[in-house]
Amino acid sequence: MVDNLAVVAHAADDLRIEDIGAPAPRSDEAVVEVAYGGICGSDLHYFRHGAAGASVLREPMVLGHEVAGVVAVAAADGSGPVVGTAVAVHPLTAHGDGRTPWPSDQPNLAPASTYLGSAMHLPHTQGAFARRVAMPTRMLHPLPAGLDLRTAALAEPAAVAWHALQRAGDVRGRRVVVIGAGPIGQLVAAVAQRGGAASVTVTDLQQRPREIAEARGIRSLDARAEAEIAELHADVVVESSGTVPGLSAAVSAAIRGGTVVLLGLQRGGDVPAPLATAITRELTLRGSFRFGDEFDDVIAALADGSLDVRGIISEVLPVEDAHDAFALAADPASSCKVLIDFGLEI
Repeated sequence: MVDNLAVVAHAADDLRIEDIGAPAPRSDEAVVEVAYGGICGSDLHYFRHGAAGASVLREPMVLGHEVAGVVAVAAADGSGPVVGTAVAVHPLTAHGDGRTPWPSDQPNLAPASTYLGSAMHLPHTQGAFARRVAMPTRMLHPLPAGLDLRTAALAEPAAVAWHALQRAGDVRGRRVVVIGAGPIGQLVAAVAQRGGAASVTVTDLQQRPREIAEARGIRSLDARAEAEIAELHADVVVESSGTVPGLSAAVSAAIRGGTVVLLGLQRGGDVPAPLATAITRELTLRGSFRFGDEFDDVIAALADGSLDVRGIISEVLPVEDAHDAFALAADPASSCKVLIDFGLEI
């Protein structure tokens, strides 16, 4: 058997490709042979800074939560998919903390949840960037026939985008603007197209992501074009950049009475925002965090092609070249979504 190569973050700028040995599944876990994994912004933060927000590396951690693969060993308790089933992975495990209330129908808001490849808790929740990973069967969602594993690796970030637009309500016939055209912003725009938006516009500082959007029939603007952005009068604006200028642009782009969805995670602490404008325009501001039960709907939309993700996957590199893959993913001027190929032979 080939070595179980994994992408392991030890500290800031200390990313290693290591053999982590054979997984030891619990009775309710299946072993999945991972085919592809998408590099997320949180993975990049662990890679570059040794932390993602308040989640600080305190021990080595396998990265990755955007993965698709094939079941190699079924769960001993008989739950979940059988050997040979192609699956995408829902990386959340919802947990309460015993004191903080949260809505039971919104598992993404559970206050003590774990997420694959997260350093929020200690021990850390190990991720899925490895050739073979043991995972609870409740995380494994079988793929419809015809959905390739490469595209299925987009299911998790696409669910994040899907959830964000659901926070704004039905977008059919409405003007939608997405601030920030990185991978999540591209997917938000794709979901808006699928939802029948009257128009979809993205903004970004970089030319490459604007070109990727335009190839799918989406209008794009340079993020520095403040006057043009202010004239968009969008019914729905999704702030996907996670930057202070992006937040200001989102409020500027919204029509009076419109909705702004705050998807990009802002820095901790106080963040300046044009709240006077939001108040006088009677804007509705909605937060959006991860996703809940949208995962299967996203998988179905990827499978039937109604969710147009052409061009969003810009690079695919083998696990042995994970350092190069992370460097590419960190450069928005040259790439969009970067996948790691774990060498599964199908």
